[in-house]
Amino acid sequence: MAKDQSRFVCSACGAVHRKWAGRCDACGAWNSIAEETPLSAGPGARALGAARGRTVDLTTLAAKEPPLPRRESGVVEFDRVLGGGLVPASAILVGGDPGIGKSTLLLQATASFSQNGLKTLYISGEEASAQVRMRAQRLGLAQAPVRLGAETNLRDILTTLDAERPDLAIIDSVQTMWLDTVESAPGSVAQVRAAAHELVTFAKTRGTAVILVGHVTKEGQIAGPRVVEHMVDTVLYFEGERGHQFRILRAVKNRFGPADEIGVFEMTGSGLAEVANPSALFLSERGEPAPGSAVFAGIEGTRPVLTEVQALVAPSPLGTPRRTVVGVDSGRLSTILAVLEARCGIPFAGLDVFLNVAGGMRISEPAADLAIAAALLSAREDVALPPDMVVFGEISLSGALRPVSQTENRLKEAQKLGFSTAVAPEKSKSEVNNSGMRVRKMPDLVTFVGELFGAG
Repeated sequence: MAKDQSRFVCSACGAVHRKWAGRCDACGAWNSIAEETPLSAGPGARALGAARGRTVDLTTLAAKEPPLPRRESGVVEFDRVLGGGLVPASAILVGGDPGIGKSTLLLQATASFSQNGLKTLYISGEEASAQVRMRAQRLGLAQAPVRLGAETNLRDILTTLDAERPDLAIIDSVQTMWLDTVESAPGSVAQVRAAAHELVTFAKTRGTAVILVGHVTKEGQIAGPRVVEHMVDTVLYFEGERGHQFRILRAVKNRFGPADEIGVFEMTGSGLAEVANPSALFLSERGEPAPGSAVFAGIEGTRPVLTEVQALVAPSPLGTPRRTVVGVDSGRLSTILAVLEARCGIPFAGLDVFLNVAGGMRISEPAADLAIAAALLSAREDVALPPDMVVFGEISLSGALRPVSQTENRLKEAQKLGFSTAVAPEKSKSEVNNSGMRVRKMPDLVTFVGELFGAG
């Protein structure tokens, strides 16, 4: 039988007795001894037992607290993704492909923070201090008051951080850190989990904001246990194709701001330059109207972004036609092709289909369905869409067009860039069109095909 862990405690003085008694021997109070049951009743070696903890201070949902203080770096796109600036004692995880520009971005942001009065430390576990200095000189940041160190021993790093007490610490990268209490190689799951836990705990207890750089796997996910992403407050992904000069910093988790917010940068010879108007940049390379091109008015986080969806349809010499997709989920393309064939009678069998989002942008929202269908039909029928038209809407499996959110913001961004016509679902949540654009509302995909391509 499990050992009885009940105990008898005097409510007046807190003295513990082995059995009940009418009078407390410690303080002399009468009828003050009561039995206390243990906090948990599991196996004795693992249960919480009878030991009591402290009482937690509780508040109500109506309690008013001052807003979180934020420190801006001056890099507007970086501050936007963070939710308005850096929150003290926050833990941020940044991931991205090798060579995409993570270290360059963080060095620029760290220099901006330090020039705005924050005490910053940059700890590199992958490069020597001389290499980081060479990058700083190339970026014109050699005079920024950033403290620099090159170390992988986490015990030494935490000791240094505790002595310096910086406002911001950059750890590049968490996969190179090793803890002497964990008997495994650096970069292993146990080491990454332990290192991230120690660094996040330090951030919360000392008030230092910590930015961790994380490697990514072949699938593009941050390497290591997913528990690391749950530990931190914010998870950012640095995206982009090496063949394009555009880089996108995307927030996939943010406890202090909106998720799915993006910041757009352009890779130049002197580092990463901010892009204040990403829509104009993504559409800057558009030439004369050509078949297979459609402009999509999307929403990324809180900002509207216009991008060009390009499609190419050609006869396939293979028994199984190819489906090549860049910037869009391949499963979404297959679904749209199936709906076009089943609901509109437009087959794509025997045809190779290539789909691309210009500029290295990645689109995940369902509102891009109609723009993808428009680009595919334009390429298949060899008919160019009007150059002043934007398209957005979600396609259901029945062929109906479903409304999307923030219609007004999409229209205003399109009108600002010179577009005058928009194709949208009939039931869009936009009672009044204040953008000055002509909106052609379509009830279903069959009507859309008939009106734009003369078939259906």
